Amino acid sequence: MIITVINQKGGTGKTTTSVNLGCALAYAKKKVLLVDLDPQGNLSYWLGISDPAHTMAEVMMEEIALEDILHEREGLKVAPSDMHLADVEINIASVENRESVLKRALIPLADQYDYVIIDCPPSLSLLTVNALSATDKVIVPLQMEVLSLQGLDQIVNSIDRIKGVLNDKIEILGLLPVMVDSRRKLSREIHEYIDENYDLKIFKSKIRSNVRVSEAPSFGESVLSYSPSSNGAEDYKAFAKEIIRLTKN
Repeated sequence: MIITVINQKGGTGKTTTSVNLGCALAYAKKKVLLVDLDPQGNLSYWLGISDPAHTMAEVMMEEIALEDILHEREGLKVAPSDMHLADVEINIASVENRESVLKRALIPLADQYDYVIIDCPPSLSLLTVNALSATDKVIVPLQMEVLSLQGLDQIVNSIDRIKGVLNDKIEILGLLPVMVDSRRKLSREIHEYIDENYDLKIFKSKIRSNVRVSEAPSFGESVLSYSPSSNGAEDYKAFAKEIIRLTKN
Protein backbone atom coordinates (compact mmCIF):
# COMPACT_ATOMS: atom_id res chain seq x y z
CA MET A 1 0.00 0.00 0.00
CA ILE A 2 1.46 3.33 -1.10
CA ILE A 3 0.17 6.34 0.84
CA THR A 4 0.98 9.95 0.03
CA VAL A 5 0.68 12.60 2.72
CA ILE A 6 -0.19 15.89 1.05
CA ASN A 7 -1.22 19.42 1.79
CA GLN A 8 -0.43 22.30 -0.54
CA LYS A 9 -0.37 24.64 2.45
CA GLY A 10 2.81 24.70 4.56
CA GLY A 11 2.85 24.16 8.32
CA THR A 12 0.00 21.68 8.37
CA GLY A 13 1.71 18.75 10.06
CA LYS A 14 2.48 16.89 6.85
CA THR A 15 5.99 15.77 7.77
CA THR A 16 4.94 15.28 11.40
CA THR A 17 2.22 12.91 10.22
CA SER A 18 4.51 11.04 7.80
CA VAL A 19 7.20 10.42 10.44
CA ASN A 20 4.98 9.50 13.33
CA LEU A 21 2.44 7.47 11.36
CA GLY A 22 5.29 5.54 9.76
CA CYS A 23 6.91 4.83 13.11
CA ALA A 24 3.56 3.90 14.66
CA LEU A 25 2.94 1.41 11.85
CA ALA A 26 6.42 -0.05 12.42
CA TYR A 27 5.59 -0.21 16.14
CA ALA A 28 2.56 -2.29 15.09
CA LYS A 29 4.93 -4.74 13.36
CA LYS A 30 4.31 -3.52 9.83
CA LYS A 31 7.09 -3.21 7.25
CA VAL A 32 7.34 0.47 6.40
CA LEU A 33 9.28 2.60 3.92
CA LEU A 34 9.28 6.39 4.34
CA VAL A 35 10.10 8.39 1.21
CA ASP A 36 11.20 12.00 1.74
CA LEU A 37 10.20 13.78 -1.47
CA ASP A 38 10.55 17.30 -0.08
CA PRO A 39 13.75 19.20 -1.03
CA GLN A 40 13.74 20.75 2.45
CA GLY A 41 14.56 17.27 3.78
CA ASN A 42 12.65 17.80 7.02
CA LEU A 43 11.65 14.16 7.33
CA SER A 44 15.25 13.06 6.90
CA TYR A 45 16.50 15.59 9.44
CA TRP A 46 13.77 14.61 11.88
CA LEU A 47 15.04 11.03 11.93
CA GLY A 48 18.67 12.05 12.31
CA ILE A 49 19.78 11.58 8.71
CA SER A 50 22.05 14.48 7.81
CA ASP A 51 24.30 14.77 4.75
CA PRO A 52 23.39 11.34 3.33
CA ALA A 53 25.73 10.01 0.65
CA HIS A 54 22.82 9.36 -1.73
CA THR A 55 19.32 10.80 -1.83
CA MET A 56 16.03 10.86 -3.68
CA ALA A 57 17.52 13.45 -6.04
CA GLU A 58 19.67 10.73 -7.61
CA VAL A 59 16.77 8.27 -7.62
CA MET A 60 14.55 10.77 -9.44
CA MET A 61 17.36 11.35 -11.95
CA GLU A 62 17.42 7.56 -12.39
CA GLU A 63 21.11 7.44 -11.48
CA ILE A 64 20.73 5.03 -8.55
CA ALA A 65 18.20 2.45 -7.36
CA LEU A 66 15.90 3.41 -4.51
CA GLU A 67 16.94 0.38 -2.48
CA ASP A 68 20.56 1.61 -2.53
CA ILE A 69 19.89 4.85 -0.62
CA LEU A 70 17.89 3.49 2.33
CA HIS A 71 18.66 4.13 6.00
CA GLU A 72 17.16 2.23 8.92
CA ARG A 73 15.46 4.10 11.77
CA GLU A 74 13.09 2.89 14.49
CA GLY A 75 12.28 -0.37 12.71
CA LEU A 76 11.57 1.14 9.32
CA LYS A 77 13.47 2.23 6.20
CA VAL A 78 13.93 5.84 5.09
CA ALA A 79 14.73 7.18 1.62
CA PRO A 80 16.29 10.57 2.44
CA SER A 81 16.17 13.87 0.59
CA ASP A 82 18.22 17.05 0.46
CA MET A 83 18.19 20.41 -1.31
CA HIS A 84 19.49 18.90 -4.57
CA LEU A 85 16.00 17.48 -5.10
CA ALA A 86 14.88 21.03 -5.93
CA ASP A 87 16.91 20.84 -9.17
CA VAL A 88 15.29 17.61 -10.25
CA GLU A 89 12.12 19.17 -11.65
CA ILE A 90 14.12 21.23 -14.12
CA ASN A 91 16.35 18.32 -15.04
CA ILE A 92 13.56 15.83 -15.70
CA ALA A 93 11.15 18.28 -17.34
CA SER A 94 12.04 16.93 -20.77
CA VAL A 95 12.16 13.26 -19.74
CA GLU A 96 9.55 11.02 -21.32
CA ASN A 97 6.83 10.04 -18.82
CA ARG A 98 8.37 12.43 -16.31
CA GLU A 99 5.31 12.12 -14.07
CA SER A 100 6.06 8.41 -13.51
CA VAL A 101 9.73 8.46 -12.45
CA LEU A 102 8.92 7.69 -8.82
CA LYS A 103 6.44 5.00 -9.77
CA ARG A 104 9.13 3.23 -11.77
CA ALA A 105 11.60 3.52 -8.88
CA LEU A 106 9.12 2.00 -6.43
CA ILE A 107 8.16 -1.02 -8.54
CA PRO A 108 11.04 -3.28 -7.38
CA LEU A 109 10.34 -2.48 -3.70
CA ALA A 110 6.58 -2.23 -3.42
CA ASP A 111 6.00 -5.87 -2.48
CA GLN A 112 8.66 -5.75 0.26
CA TYR A 113 6.67 -3.33 2.42
CA ASP A 114 3.22 -3.24 3.94
CA TYR A 115 3.22 0.54 3.69
CA VAL A 116 5.18 3.05 1.64
CA ILE A 117 4.56 6.58 2.95
CA ILE A 118 5.56 9.54 0.79
CA ASP A 119 6.09 12.99 2.30
CA CYS A 120 5.63 15.70 -0.36
CA PRO A 121 6.61 19.35 -0.69
CA PRO A 122 3.85 21.88 0.12
CA SER A 123 2.99 22.58 -3.52
CA LEU A 124 1.60 20.83 -6.58
CA SER A 125 5.07 20.48 -8.10
CA LEU A 126 6.32 17.82 -10.48
CA LEU A 127 7.59 15.97 -7.40
CA THR A 128 4.10 15.94 -5.89
CA VAL A 129 2.61 14.85 -9.20
CA ASN A 130 5.10 11.95 -9.21
CA ALA A 131 3.96 10.94 -5.73
CA LEU A 132 0.29 11.12 -6.66
CA SER A 133 0.90 9.15 -9.85
CA ALA A 134 2.47 6.33 -7.83
CA THR A 135 0.13 6.26 -4.86
CA ASP A 136 -2.89 4.21 -3.87
CA LYS A 137 -4.28 6.43 -1.10
CA VAL A 138 -3.91 10.01 0.06
CA ILE A 139 -3.94 11.33 3.63
CA VAL A 140 -4.56 15.05 4.12
CA PRO A 141 -3.48 16.49 7.49
CA LEU A 142 -5.78 19.41 8.17
CA GLN A 143 -5.97 22.07 10.85
CA MET A 144 -9.59 22.76 11.76
CA GLU A 145 -9.38 26.40 10.66
CA VAL A 146 -11.20 28.50 8.06
CA LEU A 147 -8.15 29.05 5.83
CA SER A 148 -7.62 25.28 5.62
CA LEU A 149 -10.84 24.96 3.62
CA GLN A 150 -9.44 26.98 0.72
CA GLY A 151 -6.47 24.63 0.54
CA LEU A 152 -8.78 21.63 0.75
CA ASP A 153 -10.57 22.67 -2.45
CA GLN A 154 -7.21 22.88 -4.22
CA ILE A 155 -6.20 19.43 -3.02
CA VAL A 156 -9.46 17.82 -4.11
CA ASN A 157 -9.28 19.45 -7.54
CA SER A 158 -5.65 18.42 -8.00
CA ILE A 159 -6.35 14.80 -7.13
CA ASP A 160 -9.35 14.75 -9.45
CA ARG A 161 -7.08 15.90 -12.30
CA ILE A 162 -4.46 13.25 -11.47
CA LYS A 163 -7.18 10.61 -11.31
CA GLY A 164 -8.48 11.58 -14.72
CA VAL A 165 -5.11 11.59 -16.48
CA LEU A 166 -2.38 9.67 -14.64
CA ASN A 167 -3.71 7.38 -11.90
CA ASP A 168 -7.29 6.18 -11.96
CA LYS A 169 -6.92 4.17 -8.71
CA ILE A 170 -5.97 7.12 -6.49
CA GLU A 171 -8.37 8.14 -3.75
CA ILE A 172 -8.35 10.27 -0.62
CA LEU A 173 -8.35 7.86 2.29
CA GLY A 174 -9.29 10.64 4.69
CA LEU A 175 -8.66 13.97 6.37
CA LEU A 176 -6.64 13.91 9.58
CA PRO A 177 -7.43 16.68 12.09
CA VAL A 178 -4.10 17.90 13.50
CA MET A 179 -3.08 20.35 16.23
CA VAL A 180 -6.54 19.83 17.68
CA ASP A 181 -7.76 21.77 20.69
CA SER A 182 -11.13 20.25 21.57
CA ARG A 183 -12.03 23.32 23.63
CA ARG A 184 -12.27 25.48 20.50
CA LYS A 185 -15.77 25.86 19.12
CA LEU A 186 -14.33 26.70 15.68
CA SER A 187 -12.75 23.24 15.37
CA ARG A 188 -16.15 21.61 15.81
CA GLU A 189 -17.77 24.01 13.34
CA ILE A 190 -15.15 23.32 10.64
CA HIS A 191 -15.58 19.57 11.19
CA GLU A 192 -19.35 19.93 10.72
CA TYR A 193 -18.89 22.11 7.62
CA ILE A 194 -16.66 19.50 5.96
CA ASP A 195 -19.14 16.75 6.80
CA GLU A 196 -21.95 18.72 5.18
CA ASN A 197 -20.13 20.01 2.10
CA TYR A 198 -17.55 17.40 1.09
CA ASP A 199 -17.79 13.74 0.23
CA LEU A 200 -14.65 13.05 2.24
CA LYS A 201 -13.96 10.89 5.25
CA ILE A 202 -12.63 12.55 8.39
CA PHE A 203 -10.62 10.04 10.38
CA LYS A 204 -11.92 9.20 13.83
CA SER A 205 -8.37 9.69 15.09
CA LYS A 206 -7.36 13.23 15.96
CA ILE A 207 -3.88 14.53 16.71
CA ARG A 208 -3.98 16.81 19.71
CA SER A 209 -1.64 19.76 20.13
CA ASN A 210 1.30 18.38 22.08
CA VAL A 211 4.66 19.94 22.86
CA ARG A 212 6.40 16.53 22.88
CA VAL A 213 5.68 16.14 19.15
CA SER A 214 7.41 19.48 18.50
CA GLU A 215 10.42 18.52 20.64
CA ALA A 216 11.01 15.08 19.08
CA PRO A 217 12.90 16.24 15.92
CA SER A 218 15.58 17.87 18.07
CA PHE A 219 16.46 14.38 19.31
CA GLY A 220 16.25 12.66 15.92
CA GLU A 221 13.31 10.53 17.05
CA SER A 222 9.62 10.06 16.46
CA VAL A 223 7.37 11.08 19.32
CA LEU A 224 6.77 7.37 19.98
CA SER A 225 10.44 6.88 20.76
CA TYR A 226 11.05 10.27 22.37
CA SER A 227 8.00 10.35 24.66
CA PRO A 228 6.11 7.03 24.52
CA SER A 229 3.50 7.99 27.11
CA SER A 230 2.68 11.42 25.64
CA ASN A 231 -0.64 12.37 24.05
CA GLY A 232 1.16 12.66 20.73
CA ALA A 233 2.45 9.09 20.87
CA GLU A 234 -0.95 7.76 21.90
CA ASP A 235 -2.71 9.70 19.13
CA TYR A 236 -0.40 8.41 16.40
CA LYS A 237 -0.63 4.83 17.64
CA ALA A 238 -4.43 5.12 17.51
CA PHE A 239 -4.19 6.58 14.01
CA ALA A 240 -1.95 3.74 12.85
CA LYS A 241 -4.51 1.22 14.09
CA GLU A 242 -7.22 3.05 12.17
CA ILE A 243 -5.11 3.03 8.98
CA ILE A 244 -4.44 -0.70 9.34
CA ARG A 245 -8.14 -1.35 9.75
CA LEU A 246 -9.13 0.80 6.77
CA THR A 247 -6.51 -0.65 4.42
CA LYS A 248 -7.05 -4.34 5.09
CA ASN A 249 -7.54 -6.24 1.87
